[in-house]
Amino acid sequence: MSLPVGWQLTASAFNLTPEVIRAERTAPDLALTLVERGVATGIEIELGQMWRGFPDPPHPDARAFRDRLAAAGGRVSIVGVSIDEFDRGRRRADAERRAFLEPQLRAAAAVGATGVRLPIGQAGAILDDLVPLLEELDLVLYEEAQGHETPTARPAAYDRIAQLDTPHVRLLLDISMLMPALPVTYLDRLERGGIRPDLLRRLRAEWRDPATQDAVVDLLRSGQVPGPVHTLFMNLLVRFGRARASDLASVLPLLGAVHLKFWDLDDADDRISDPLRDVGAALAATGFTGTLCSEWGGQEWLDDDPWEMTSRHLSLAAGALSDRHPSASLQRASTQ
Repeated sequence: MSLPVGWQLTASAFNLTPEVIRAERTAPDLALTLVERGVATGIEIELGQMWRGFPDPPHPDARAFRDRLAAAGGRVSIVGVSIDEFDRGRRRADAERRAFLEPQLRAAAAVGATGVRLPIGQAGAILDDLVPLLEELDLVLYEEAQGHETPTARPAAYDRIAQLDTPHVRLLLDISMLMPALPVTYLDRLERGGIRPDLLRRLRAEWRDPATQDAVVDLLRSGQVPGPVHTLFMNLLVRFGRARASDLASVLPLLGAVHLKFWDLDDADDRISDPLRDVGAALAATGFTGTLCSEWGGQEWLDDDPWEMTSRHLSLAAGALSDRHPSASLQRASTQ
């Protein structure tokens, strides 16, 4: 079964971050390889990673990259942008925040992107003022929600998108919000790092139990998280969610793009495939059109080849998203 018309699988150049850090090739050259190697024709890029001069990189460089990408048969879908909230320790005023963001939007237009991405709620008070600029540049601002940022946790931020009621501001859902179980390789890394066996048992078997989150917070507050895995441990509070697709039903009409976040490719118990199938069923039922981008978060603790990981994940995602009949999703939900 093929994907519905209007659904486009894409890949994130963020997946190549370890290669960018090695600096053996430039970030634009590396991003281009996702198209040259046939991994994807549409790619997401992170503006701060691509060119010097952030937040106002040279537009000739952006246009040159757009042309190179087009010559290889590709294009930029979404550009990751950001707002630096502080300037030498002083919080920026709203006018300064807008001035920081505007050149990034213009650079995204120069590179031929269809949209830009910010964390949900970060635009805040300047969101209304951005709409005319987004219209001028023919860009969509995607507000990204991930991990624990469910509609219940951030109701005002979701409501703001609905209130604006414009095609130039849409929701981007990261399916890290919908994890039925934690990544196998992540749990193995925590075990090697010395996390207590009793908590590891709960993380492996009872991730969706709210009491497990309480145990995570208790260990953190106790100061007993071993130093070598302290940063990784924080993913349990920020990047890994435990919601179900049904928890998102009210906001699906706001959706313009999806991040198919993955960490590793251990799918023996469908811990990767099930969220993809559930999201596919929900999107098909609401008439979604937009990009579904493969984004690899496991580079934080894995050193696998990022091109191979992304290509394999896109293949897995294409199959799982095609298995999207609503009755199949409802049947699985009823057994959980």
